[in-house]
Amino acid sequence: QGDGDRRRRIGPMDERASRRVTTLASHLAGDRDVRLNPTAGSGSFRSWGRKRGADAVLGSVQLALDVAEAVRRGRPVVALESTIISHGMPYPDNLSMAREVEAIVRANGATPATIAIVDGVPRVGLTDDQLARLAKLGPSALKVSRRDVASCIARGATGATTVSATMLLAHRAGVEIFVTGGVGGVHRDGHVTMDVSADLTELGRTPVCVVCAGAKSVLDIPRTLEYLETQGACVLGYGVDEFPAFFTRQSGCGVPGRVDSPREAAAVVKAGRRLGLGGTVLAVPIPAEHEADGAESERAIGRALAEAKEVGISGNASTPFLLKRIRELTGGKSLESNVALVKNNARVGARVAVELAGLDARNEDR
Repeated sequence: QGDGDRRRRIGPMDERASRRVTTLASHLAGDRDVRLNPTAGSGSFRSWGRKRGADAVLGSVQLALDVAEAVRRGRPVVALESTIISHGMPYPDNLSMAREVEAIVRANGATPATIAIVDGVPRVGLTDDQLARLAKLGPSALKVSRRDVASCIARGATGATTVSATMLLAHRAGVEIFVTGGVGGVHRDGHVTMDVSADLTELGRTPVCVVCAGAKSVLDIPRTLEYLETQGACVLGYGVDEFPAFFTRQSGCGVPGRVDSPREAAAVVKAGRRLGLGGTVLAVPIPAEHEADGAESERAIGRALAEAKEVGISGNASTPFLLKRIRELTGGKSLESNVALVKNNARVGARVAVELAGLDARNEDR
């Protein structure tokens, strides 16, 4: 039968699902675990390859069944990173935050998909037991950037994914919206040390929208924005014209673009997807009532940076050390701010995912 007859038979919902699955399969060309069945009906995972226990298997990535079903049907999904759980906050605050963020995503109409590598298996969507295990491991879990993914899998290790690795695995699973606290960037003195986060190059190559509170204020934000421009990454301020600096709403740096609603943000993501562009930074300022005192934060940052230099801390150990010292120096105020901004980002990210799914379902651009 012709393509037109087949499209009429399977209906618009299944046609969208077929296109989505075909796109996913194109990422995995040559992977024998994938068995395409574009007309598979509800509840069938033949188009995902294998079904293993409580997960659907897409190549070497395991998706929780609710995540797999949501992606297959074109429903909104929000990826969440796991380094913020293991390395960003102490236990049990980290576990409470992770559970609350997932609940916020659900309450706003999307399916949460926390991403990590567990015993050598990349997982998109964790069980509560897996969340708890990661929270208790804390910094004992590997910190996995893009460069570390293959090594972590080969060793059968458990690792928490950074922004770059989370983007990579989210894209592999067909998830376009990702919520985190803040993106990495160019470290202060980075023009000398060449300490530049892999998050920035990932944003130039991987079409995922990262909803964040800007770059962490321990970084060189002007150079971070310059590097993002070089990578061709789209940077948007959410309701603001100034790039936020994690704990504070102002950085002194303007944003190249602005959107004022989840729908406007979703339209930018969809336009980028159609053109085959890279990632997007949606910079959401911390709610004003939770903003840390700028002067106090800057003093704490300056002291933490000096201490890190004195003891020779660098590379991927820098940010966890600095955030811990800033938390200590501010008497815990920075932790409260951190939790508040992540929750706010989750609300915004879920709403953007809902709008993006709606644009796709209605075949609209904006």
